[in-house]
Amino acid sequence: MTDRSTIIEQLAKLPTATIHEAIDKEGALPSAIKPINISMTLCGTAFTIDSMPGDNLLLHRAVAQAKAGDILIAKMSNYYEAGYWGEILSIAAIERGIMGLVIDACVRDADPIEKLGFPVFSRGLCIRGTTKHGKGTLNTPIMIGDVLINAGDYIVGDRDGVVVVPADRASEAIEKSIAREEIEAKTFEQLRSGKTTLEIYGWD
Repeated sequence: MTDRSTIIEQLAKLPTATIHEAIDKEGALPSAIKPINISMTLCGTAFTIDSMPGDNLLLHRAVAQAKAGDILIAKMSNYYEAGYWGEILSIAAIERGIMGLVIDACVRDADPIEKLGFPVFSRGLCIRGTTKHGKGTLNTPIMIGDVLINAGDYIVGDRDGVVVVPADRASEAIEKSIAREEIEAKTFEQLRSGKTTLEIYGWD
């Protein structure tokens, strides 16, 4: 399973928690990063941004350079008191086929972004403005929390959070996730038949 579109299609069907468990409990971004609307989901390949604090020019450059199907994933030097992304960038990203944004910082214009239907995962909302200096790098490895993210890795997000799947583990993640889903389906049947979790897992 090497075709990118096929991998994205398969990963998009799987819960982030299941994927995280399937790849040895790795890849989970900090729990503070959540969708600005609980119904938002995303799945695509990573276009990484490593920006100076309080500045969003690299986000504008990333939108111009990213390919259709990419997810922008941005580290903003651990500075959260700025609204790095808003309605303008969301419209620009949609027009270029970008599939969403994951940002280790805050955004603004939540209501318009929700109406546009552009998936944004962030630490929260902030109305403070940004500068336009543009120091930093695009499509280089970044660390968010304890997760190393490379350009081209797969990013999956849902209401529970965001998980990063290394590109070379995507097939493994899909196969193991499907296996876990099948096991859980059997567990649900046992629970509905009256068994307790203690009995099912042998914890008595």
